[in-house]
Amino acid sequence: MLKLIAKGILRIGGWTAVGEIPKFDKAIFVVAPHTSNWDGIWALAFVVSIDMEVHFFAKKSLFIFPLGAMLRLLGGIPLDRNVPGSAARQAVDAFEEHDTFYLGLAPEGTRSRRPHWKSGFYRIAKDAGVPVVFGFLDYANKRVGIGPSIELSDDRNADMAKIREFYATIEGRWPEKTSPVVFSGDSP
Repeated sequence: MLKLIAKGILRIGGWTAVGEIPKFDKAIFVVAPHTSNWDGIWALAFVVSIDMEVHFFAKKSLFIFPLGAMLRLLGGIPLDRNVPGSAARQAVDAFEEHDTFYLGLAPEGTRSRRPHWKSGFYRIAKDAGVPVVFGFLDYANKRVGIGPSIELSDDRNADMAKIREFYATIEGRWPEKTSPVVFSGDSP
């Protein structure tokens, strides 16, 4: 029933779902660009519409009844932002504890333009030994979905170049708020 509702929500919103569930059991899903509060709604509708279980972090303060129950049902994991590094440790632990586990992260970390992406997804993927899948919300073409994936190498600059190439043609709801696909201290 939820799957049909999610498909209906996407259809009413004018979105086309693109891609399919990857063939591997564990992965980090990078979801970008993240420029609007609506991004999470469209991404969740997409995930539910293809019947894929993806976990995501949300502020601990959101996990109050009844919203907390709904967030957990949809794959939400409470995150205490006052504990530095806790998200990375929680994520790596979850990959180790489960036979199948997908984690979706928005590396921009906010809906506002920043000078770079946060590198947590990269560190988690390296530490957990899982691939990175390119999730996207392309408002210009009203497409939401799953793109290609990469196994991270020992060359972070080469990995980021591949990621940057994919997202170069993807446009967020507010393009001027899209952060450059680089890490702090790196150059494109």
